[in-house]
Amino acid sequence: MANNVDVTSANFEQEVVNAEQPVLLKFWAPWCGPCKMMAPVVDEVADEKAGGIKVVSINVDDAPEIAAEQGVRGVPTVMMFKSGAKVASLVGAQSKSQLTQFIDQNA
Repeated sequence: MANNVDVTSANFEQEVVNAEQPVLLKFWAPWCGPCKMMAPVVDEVADEKAGGIKVVSINVDDAPEIAAEQGVRGVPTVMMFKSGAKVASLVGAQSKSQLTQFIDQNA
């Protein structure tokens, strides 16, 4: 899980906005069942894509202001950022193939 960084409002700019490579951002919450189902999928994809993309996770309970700024309406939500800007987002639990396709199309 070394490739999946926990992000808060304190390090969002450093980890996401100023990242040198594309960033997959996962919004989740500890009480969210689909988030728990998706967590190992995100970790697996993070390991496979290591070096090509950066994967970060944001707990919406810990950083509600970031979730609000990014327009998150439900969790899990995944977003791709490139050069500090959001380029795509998906709401709801994704399979590994769906997540990989989302990354490949947007990274």
